[in-house]
Amino acid sequence: MGSEFTIDQKRYLEGFASGVTAARAQRGALPAAGGPQPSGPDAIHLAAQDRFTAAGKKLAEQEKWKREEHPFDAYRRLKQQAKDNVPPKPADNFRWRYYGLFYVAPAQSSYMCRLRIPNGVLSSWQMQGLADIADNCAGGYSHVTTRANLQMREIEPKNAVTLIEGIESLGLWARGSGADNIRNVTGSATAGIDPQELIDTRPYAREWHFHILNERALYGLPRKFNVAFDGGGLIPTLEDTNDIAFQAVSITEGHGVEAGVWFRLALGGITGHKDFARDTGVIVKPDEATEVSDAIIRVFIEHGDRTDRNKSRLKYVLDRFGFDEFLKLVEEKLARKLVHVPAEAAQPRPAQDRSAHIGVHPQKQPGLNWIGVRLSLGRLSSDQMRGLAAIARSFGDGDIRLTVWQNLLISGVADARVADATAAIVALGFAIDASPLRAGLIACTGATGCRFGAAQTKETAEAIAQHCEPRVALDTPINIHVTGCHNTCAQHYIGDIGLIGARVPISDEDSVNGFHIHVGGAFGDREAIGTEVLRDVKQEDAPRVIERMLGVYLAQRSSPAESFLDFTRRHDEAALKQLFAFAPETTA
Repeated sequence: MGSEFTIDQKRYLEGFASGVTAARAQRGALPAAGGPQPSGPDAIHLAAQDRFTAAGKKLAEQEKWKREEHPFDAYRRLKQQAKDNVPPKPADNFRWRYYGLFYVAPAQSSYMCRLRIPNGVLSSWQMQGLADIADNCAGGYSHVTTRANLQMREIEPKNAVTLIEGIESLGLWARGSGADNIRNVTGSATAGIDPQELIDTRPYAREWHFHILNERALYGLPRKFNVAFDGGGLIPTLEDTNDIAFQAVSITEGHGVEAGVWFRLALGGITGHKDFARDTGVIVKPDEATEVSDAIIRVFIEHGDRTDRNKSRLKYVLDRFGFDEFLKLVEEKLARKLVHVPAEAAQPRPAQDRSAHIGVHPQKQPGLNWIGVRLSLGRLSSDQMRGLAAIARSFGDGDIRLTVWQNLLISGVADARVADATAAIVALGFAIDASPLRAGLIACTGATGCRFGAAQTKETAEAIAQHCEPRVALDTPINIHVTGCHNTCAQHYIGDIGLIGARVPISDEDSVNGFHIHVGGAFGDREAIGTEVLRDVKQEDAPRVIERMLGVYLAQRSSPAESFLDFTRRHDEAALKQLFAFAPETTA
């Protein structure tokens, strides 16, 4: 019997295939045969979706929602929901994140709104206006985030539109700060005022920011996307945790390119998936950063996974293609070659200072200073926001600079006015100094305000500080990052000590909030992903467990000069687990 199909069998198979294609087209999975192909700013995304469905794969639910109704085409419905004061269904909860709104039930029966503040810099009058919005439309406070940004919480549905339109009236934005979009662009906190910086990142972050706002094709990516600019200043920007990291470098003579300051291009940072941005060997002229970013993201749009949300970040495209092949695709978009140089062409980055985001520091401008203000785990009441605005206006240059360390800087304070400015800051309930523990203590919102959180993170971080400070005589800075879930907004993997929320079983049928604990994480020139050393630590035990860990370090370090990071690096994983082991009954 031959292997050829009969005429009737061929006609049946052709008809069956045509029926499947027609059904997919009717569901919006494919353009109808012979019909118009996707066009307009969303065409690149529709075509990418079509390639997956044509291969017989099922789009992720969020991809279907985007296709059924693009969020920016649904503003009338958002306004109607606000008028009716009703919460969104899941599809709209996803769509409204394009406007910066996250409905966070069951943690809170309200929205959270995340802003866009390019390079983390806002004016005193903008901070004043945000305080009024926080009072009138939200919970009367805001949080500084780990993307040098602000978010507001406890926003009733009826106030959502008033809030985002109020933000825009201040010359600020929330557009695209959530969902499958390019998040707030970060840059050096001391850009333009840092004595050691190689370049002022503000104009490049701002150019990229406005490019995003005005290019609809850059919305609706396979997943969220982060871009950061490091200018070589004192305060770490954590750019190596971003999908695209532009790192200012000084290129020396004799390498076939113009000597001077360029951006080194690193790609694929996503520390929640245990990867830092890796150097590509490419350098970019600063005024070409936006063009290169656009090309990179368009390649990501075309090739990012639209079916598996866990594998849809840029890292996985790079893993699949390899860096060389990916960069060739970027060059095709640019219609030119990228500039490659050997590693030795760049001079070493100026040293970072882990405490430069706290206290008084001289600027490059003679006679002026920035003052790093320590917040209580990023929280600002509306009255404190107004107070800081007044201080920036009266004592500084009028700018307020947010940092990735969940605090802020007041810049442009004259030498003669530092004491008065400091007194005003303290009167608001803040400090300009910090213990070695508090200076590097970071926490996300956690279970108090996030439905994914498996522990109360800010509360636990504060409990750790209050418990450990009087009991542990730390004499060197230490970073403790407390995050509530696998999204790792507080980036626990890069802390000296990192805690990630987890449900801790206490019986066969019950569990409580708690943490898994990692040590040995780092960023910058010592970057490393932390090693898990403890599992299932109950939330109530965390302060005493951290006390014990710090005590072991101080007792067993090789010398007073040995940092916690160095201490953990001279022990292997098994030794670390043994060193930091604890029995719950002994921590009471």
